[in-house]
Amino acid sequence: MLLALSCKEPFSPPNTSTNSHYLVIEGVISVNDSTFIRLSRTKNVDTLRTIIPENNAQVTIESDANNSYPLTQIGSGIYAAPPLNLDISQKYRLRIRTADSKEYLSDFVPVKNSPPIDSVGYSAQSPGVQLYVNTHDGTNATRYYRWEYTEDWQFHSMYASAYYSNGVDSILARTTQQQVYNCYGNDVSGNVLIASTSKLVNDQVYRAPLTFIPATSEKIEKKYTILVRQYALTSDAYDFWNNLKNNTEKLGSIFDALPSELESNYHCVTNPNELVVGYLSVGNVASRRIYITKDELLPGYGPEYPVACELDTAYENPQRQGQRTIGILIPSTSPYMPVSGLFIPPDNPFGGPNAFSYSTKICVDCTLRGRTTPPSYWK
Repeated sequence: MLLALSCKEPFSPPNTSTNSHYLVIEGVISVNDSTFIRLSRTKNVDTLRTIIPENNAQVTIESDANNSYPLTQIGSGIYAAPPLNLDISQKYRLRIRTADSKEYLSDFVPVKNSPPIDSVGYSAQSPGVQLYVNTHDGTNATRYYRWEYTEDWQFHSMYASAYYSNGVDSILARTTQQQVYNCYGNDVSGNVLIASTSKLVNDQVYRAPLTFIPATSEKIEKKYTILVRQYALTSDAYDFWNNLKNNTEKLGSIFDALPSELESNYHCVTNPNELVVGYLSVGNVASRRIYITKDELLPGYGPEYPVACELDTAYENPQRQGQRTIGILIPSTSPYMPVSGLFIPPDNPFGGPNAFSYSTKICVDCTLRGRTTPPSYWK
């Protein structure tokens, strides 16, 4: 045992001299809904920047009947087109011309619409909440499925702050509009979520896992919602996503599959040897949203905050050595925020607090991890 432990050494990825930022293309051409395509570049494993967006590109949907539909850039690396009501009897591809005049083209892809989602459900157990999806195709024509989701949740900070600093010289009472106790967070799926019924008699998926929320997560502190989007895949598209899943999520043991090259249906026209990451699919997307409230879950659930949160006291006129003055709460660069006003004898003759309880900002200000306004679809 000692010998085995002594052989473990931390691994740091070696520096690489290559600077090959390959194009990554994400998105699905939607037949009857808006189409969103995200363009970005790969990065070296030793760099810190998480996403390198590809901006100022020309992105166009083309059909095998010589129709074309341009997309407009609406955000950093994000291109969109309004609902196009595409002819499902035609095939479609994506053409991309980047700002450096490189051209990328996908194969023509047939339309494959997703059947409706039967239900999105959850199971509440002691460790946490497991969310899952059920679906089926009565015609046995889909067979290959992929899911993505977005989630939103309502949470609150550890302490409710009744005061704030103006950043210059005063601590003022906080209005209702200035509250930083209740907030809303959001996230999107990060793993590859796929399923195949090709070896089953019936084209039915039962309780395909989506995500697991620990019982200590603030996502289920008050109210939670998840929107699940379902895509129908061709067998080739399923092979791509399955390969991607194996390459990114199943490399933790000696029994896992070795990494392999992804077979994309995108190609670089300018340089045929250049790698392109992504796989184009075309079709309608099925979606379903559910809400979960705290009352619907187990009573023992409770959030664990990001750090140990404690209250301390700052005084207007410290009486003992070591007591802190309220001046530490006023600068905009202060790591602390006031929580409650205190009236410690002798009281302030003008009626205001002469001391404040306080804590670190992350324990008081929920906007460090969310926003105070709910999403438009919140109910």
